[in-house]
Amino acid sequence: MMKTNKINELFANRGDKKFLSLYFCAGCPTLEGTGDVIKTMQRRGIDFIEVGIPFSDPLADGPVIQSAATRALKNGMSVRLLFEQLKAIKDDVTLPLILMGYLNPIMHYGIEAFCQSCVEAGVSGMIIPDLPFKDYQDTVKPIADRYNLRVIMLITPETSEERIRFIDEHTDGFIYMVSSAAITGAQHSFDDAKQQYFRRINEMQLRNPRMIGFGISNRQTLKAAQDNAAGAIIGSKFVTLLNEANGDADKALDRLFEALNA
Repeated sequence: MMKTNKINELFANRGDKKFLSLYFCAGCPTLEGTGDVIKTMQRRGIDFIEVGIPFSDPLADGPVIQSAATRALKNGMSVRLLFEQLKAIKDDVTLPLILMGYLNPIMHYGIEAFCQSCVEAGVSGMIIPDLPFKDYQDTVKPIADRYNLRVIMLITPETSEERIRFIDEHTDGFIYMVSSAAITGAQHSFDDAKQQYFRRINEMQLRNPRMIGFGISNRQTLKAAQDNAAGAIIGSKFVTLLNEANGDADKALDRLFEALNA
């Protein structure tokens, strides 16, 4: 039995609460803003945070997050610098931090070194959208388990039931349920096909809790996600607002909460 980490504790103690998780790209809009954004989110009641590692070729991301990654790289953000910034605020952060990044920069850093740095920086888990499941099982999971880190896997409307059950059996923490097979980006509402997909996954009665992400930007999409899972993950909408607020996370959160309640 793996010992728990902050992700497990959060979900184990949630009761009826519906979570809200936010994504932002480290190093955008400003290189030095990472720590302030995280601490502000924590103070404003966000449940857990996905910190994006910028990469030059982010395949699953829409234009908003792609452009944030480009800007962050231009600003000089790197995996090494991100870990330094997270280490500097480690003692102030009590909520789970999850790093979301593509395989290339993580492999370049070294899987073992990456996991070790995660622990030193107070990170609880990682999401690697382009990590093949076989590589996860054979290479990444054994190392992540040793460092008590959770590797969160994504499922989409196209993922087969067999594969979803396999992911549920071999992962721990939560399952990231992508609302559509398209790239990230805000949507106005979830159509019947998406609602049907949410219901289908609900009926599978999976062991792991699920969070729904991609396309959540208003009250309608937030409610649909929270009605069908443990909560919602918002990325593009918050990244846009953070850019518009020149990195002022308080201002961006004010505008986000306004949009989610409108």
